[in-house]
Amino acid sequence: MSHTHKSSGLFLGSKIKKTRAKFRWNKKWYVRKMLELKRKSDPLGGASQAKGIILEKVQIEAKQPNSAMRKCVRVQLIKNGKQITAFCPGDGAIKLMDEHDEVLIESINGKMGRAKGDLSGIRWQVMKVNGQSLDALRHGKIEKARK
Repeated sequence: MSHTHKSSGLFLGSKIKKTRAKFRWNKKWYVRKMLELKRKSDPLGGASQAKGIILEKVQIEAKQPNSAMRKCVRVQLIKNGKQITAFCPGDGAIKLMDEHDEVLIESINGKMGRAKGDLSGIRWQVMKVNGQSLDALRHGKIEKARK
């Protein structure tokens, strides 16, 4: 009768450790972490937030079955010059933004760092415009700064 369980014994700790280390490479999240794949491909370079300059306002069509035009902005990041599209959350938020404004963007918190909801390929959202909270501007708590 053959045994199919893990080796066990007094001095087998190192072998078990080695086996575990080997098989962790079969896990997708482990490979991504160890090879720093997220940081290499991430326009924000692993940071949670980044500043950028608005290049243009764009409207992205929502995925089926919705038929809205979602308001977004094309942003060029200051730290590395990469261009990304960021979502402008809230009613009338896009009216508070103009080209060449400085915005702070952050991740939109989709599943596993991907896009969220009916937005295809959009992983970031605008937080601040010219250093002022977009939420406060929308609710009229503060006026937009004159540059």
